[in-house]
Amino acid sequence: MGGEANEGVRLLWEPPAKPSRGPKPALSLERIAAAGVEIADAEGLGAVSMQKVAGLLDFTKMSLYRYVPGKAELVALMVEAAVGEPPPAVDRPGWREQLKDWARQLARLFTEHPWLLDATVGPRVMGPKELGWLERVVAALDGHGLTGPERMDAAVLLAGHVRGIAEQARAARPDGSPETELLAVLGPLVRRHADRFPALAAAMSAQDGRDQALDFGLERILDGLEALIARRTG
Repeated sequence: MGGEANEGVRLLWEPPAKPSRGPKPALSLERIAAAGVEIADAEGLGAVSMQKVAGLLDFTKMSLYRYVPGKAELVALMVEAAVGEPPPAVDRPGWREQLKDWARQLARLFTEHPWLLDATVGPRVMGPKELGWLERVVAALDGHGLTGPERMDAAVLLAGHVRGIAEQARAARPDGSPETELLAVLGPLVRRHADRFPALAAAMSAQDGRDQALDFGLERILDGLEALIARRTG
């Protein structure tokens, strides 16, 4: 595990050494990561392999190992490439608007690259771009009466909410079609048994067809942070 972590740190954080002489390298980490992202976007993370990435780049698998030692490091490079630079701070003042924008941008990432949900779990090395996303939240809450650990926990709480909604959306649409949405399946059942589930039936009948779970949870998290900040700052 230690060796893999060290290799991940080197690939993500240290610029690749440039040869002092001879021909330029035929491949780059950027091209390799982009090929992996292309495969994962189309077929999921499970379809990514060193062999498949090498084939897409028209190189041999062995030649790919000269740049990336294994799949774990390949996935780390893919995550960094797909995540990209953190969103710039919004022009609107206030930490609340900044965190709201941040959460929606993260939700967009999970929609565009659903495999990120699988690739960003467990102990792993984070790259500078991904760490920059965390920096945005912690910096936005700086100077508002929260401790450092509390600002970190706020970032984890926001990310966890966005991840949870993204996981539900992915599970509800295994083939990407609206007909397989969870509510579309449960709705008729609840209405048919409204006498047994009257509260659910009433709540579902009042829905306007839009999925508001992301924004609802986001606003409640921000309400809680705002209340805490108000207590701390008077």
